[in-house]
Amino acid sequence: MSISSFKEANLNKSWKAKLQLKFIEENNKTILSHRSHQGPLQVQKLFYPESNGACHVYILHPPGGVVGGDSFDVKIQIEPNAKVLVTTPAAGKFYRSSGDEASQLQSITVADHGVLEWFPSENIFFRGAKAKLKIRVDLSEKSHFIGWDILCLGRPSIGEIFSQGQLSQKLEIFLNGCPIRLERLMIRENDAILDAKWGLGGKPVVGSFFCFSLRKDLVDLLRQNITLSENGDLLSITYVEGIILCRYLGNSVEHVKRNFIKFWQLLRLSLRDHEAVIPRIWNT
Repeated sequence: MSISSFKEANLNKSWKAKLQLKFIEENNKTILSHRSHQGPLQVQKLFYPESNGACHVYILHPPGGVVGGDSFDVKIQIEPNAKVLVTTPAAGKFYRSSGDEASQLQSITVADHGVLEWFPSENIFFRGAKAKLKIRVDLSEKSHFIGWDILCLGRPSIGEIFSQGQLSQKLEIFLNGCPIRLERLMIRENDAILDAKWGLGGKPVVGSFFCFSLRKDLVDLLRQNITLSENGDLLSITYVEGIILCRYLGNSVEHVKRNFIKFWQLLRLSLRDHEAVIPRIWNT
């Protein structure tokens, strides 16, 4: 087999991966009470850098990239009084596909008095990638949920734009089984949304930050702490149906993360009276 044939064969090899995690509170400490996985999705040991028994969890995907035909199904359940921060050690990379699309389904349930901080690294969509993503979050009235989602279309650092491929993303947030936030993003190659002023305006990085809270007054606090660059980045903050919603549209993953981390730190103190502890892996 030639080198080029070997590479093509490996690009065409797809993974079917599943991960299920359930967290409970026991003796003032959050523990992982159930874990099952199939394929290359897993977690290693839990970390406890906080004084309140909260655990930090890193979801690992050893292959590092996603190709057409790959499917990932992640289910996370947070029981009452469990406190969990979930992140990933590196960006998700969706490679070009000449055939099948990759799919990613993330299902999250947070019970009353449960806490989940959902901070995955950004997803990067190479030119020619085909991907279908869905995030569903189920909450109760006394759940605590903060999360973000960051997309990078193409690879701006090398001048690659997302001129080929397709991306479909759904975000659903339910409260007591009723939808309070339903969003859909659909991008196809040469789609007007990529460059139009009413769309993405030629900016490759899209970020969304969500916080479920009844504290509408916190919107003003976050607005006072926005940091904008001089390269035309846009950031807005509003309050809709019990959700503090922050949007970023710009050119820099680092910039959106810097703002979102600051928002998380402010909300942590305001809502839980507990300082945010940066996951150790973010500093590596």
